[in-house]
Amino acid sequence: QADIILWDFQKKELLARLPMHEGKVEGLSFSPSSLYLVSLGGQDDGRVVVWDVSKREAVCGSPASPRSAGNSNIVVCSSCRDDMFVTAGNLTIRIWELDTKSKKIHPSECRAGQLRRINVCAKMTDDDSYFYLGTTSGDVLQLNTSNKLMTACGPQKKKFSMGVTALLLLKTGDLIVGTGEGTVALCKGSDFKVMKRMEVEGGVTSLTCRGRDDEFFIGTNKCQIYRSDYAMFKEELVAVCHTEAVNDIVFPEGYPDLFVTCSTNDIRVWYLPKCWERLRITVPNVTCHAVEVTRDGMVIISAWSDGKIRAFVPATGKPMYEINDAHNLGVTAIAVTSDCKQIISGGGDGQVRIWNIGEKTQKLREVLKEHRGAVSCIKISKNDKEGVTASLDGTCVIWDLVRYVRKQMILDNTLFKCVCYHPGEYQIITSGTDRKIVYWEVFDGSAIREVQGSLSSSINGMDITSDGANFVTGGDDHLVKLWDYKEGEVTHVGVGHSGNITRLKICPGKKHIVSVSADGAILIWKYPSLG
Repeated sequence: QADIILWDFQKKELLARLPMHEGKVEGLSFSPSSLYLVSLGGQDDGRVVVWDVSKREAVCGSPASPRSAGNSNIVVCSSCRDDMFVTAGNLTIRIWELDTKSKKIHPSECRAGQLRRINVCAKMTDDDSYFYLGTTSGDVLQLNTSNKLMTACGPQKKKFSMGVTALLLLKTGDLIVGTGEGTVALCKGSDFKVMKRMEVEGGVTSLTCRGRDDEFFIGTNKCQIYRSDYAMFKEELVAVCHTEAVNDIVFPEGYPDLFVTCSTNDIRVWYLPKCWERLRITVPNVTCHAVEVTRDGMVIISAWSDGKIRAFVPATGKPMYEINDAHNLGVTAIAVTSDCKQIISGGGDGQVRIWNIGEKTQKLREVLKEHRGAVSCIKISKNDKEGVTASLDGTCVIWDLVRYVRKQMILDNTLFKCVCYHPGEYQIITSGTDRKIVYWEVFDGSAIREVQGSLSSSINGMDITSDGANFVTGGDDHLVKLWDYKEGEVTHVGVGHSGNITRLKICPGKKHIVSVSADGAILIWKYPSLG
């Protein structure tokens, strides 16, 4: 069941769920007066349904495409009439009219001559005289709503590469075309001749104007939003985000306004007060599993799926050094000692390796073999003499980092995802797939408290405040929870993520909590007042 969720935009409240379609909802469009909502089902559903918005119920429905054609994937309502809309898709273009008395919708087939096109976007003129369709073939079709015939097609000579994916009509009669290649072009309305063009990163997914016809926004499949005006026609980046799952987040020591995230293909440095991306470090075709910043703030250390440890300059992103073949099955966790002279890495093979870092050399100092599964998290004590590693094999090991031997091993019926030292360093807290948060004694590895961290799913990340009074957790239930450490009780819950939370951090100074998730989102939360 694929529900349509109706929201009150001003109050940000859910008004109703409209269940009808199976599998997927392909498109939605409101009528001019918002009296009706038209929904289009996906390939497994194939229906177009008209909803009465005020009554929250379906008025009527029908198969969206004729049997001789492919699937419809776009729907656009009339600009003037509540009882007319258009659907289009693979070799199908239809104009529909709603009969409110009989509660039926009647389709009329539109003819495009000899052209056989897959349509992917549509726009209706303000007076309903024409509508435009963008196609995967890289051209734009103009159709007359009265006689249902195609009246123009272009550009004639050089079509747009990778198809026309978005359209925006201007009051001048011209139109702006967005393409799958990342081209945004201003075209003449009469013959679709390109007058101006610009390039953005990623394929264009949407175009929308802001108020009057003097400024418009561009959205791309690289999770970037650009702003431009019609006169200058120059792109300006206004918002950006990760395109893949965000795997880790870290704040540099003493810098509450900067944080670093990592994902597939890149590491990004963000300026928290304005949510700006300050720096992007790109490494193609590999995934960064973990990231750390040295205590002096001079180096970003990162763990990668190709088995390498890479170091970069935080200010410029310039590579400093690489440790090749650090782990056979990829580097999955990483930590740096406070004197910045050693890196401790964990791999998919379960090994923990300690590296001596000099000015020009990086040498393997020790290999610790206790885990049999991937290492998920590494924490080091303040004096660099002790560390703890968590693994997906159900073990946490507390290490002596002076003699490089195991001090304690903690066993539990879970896949450990995260571990934290209490600032006093006499206890650690762990969590994982068993949904429990467990307090452990560092001295002998005994469990001293166990609380239910989640009712439904795994906990993937946690962080503790510098005074040890509170800690935060996040996981597959999409909730950010703030806990009282002594009482072991939740004091606040943050709801906002739509994907599984992978990691989260409390910023230095306790002004914000930043959480990251598997859908590429970064959410910044105001740290609550606990007074």
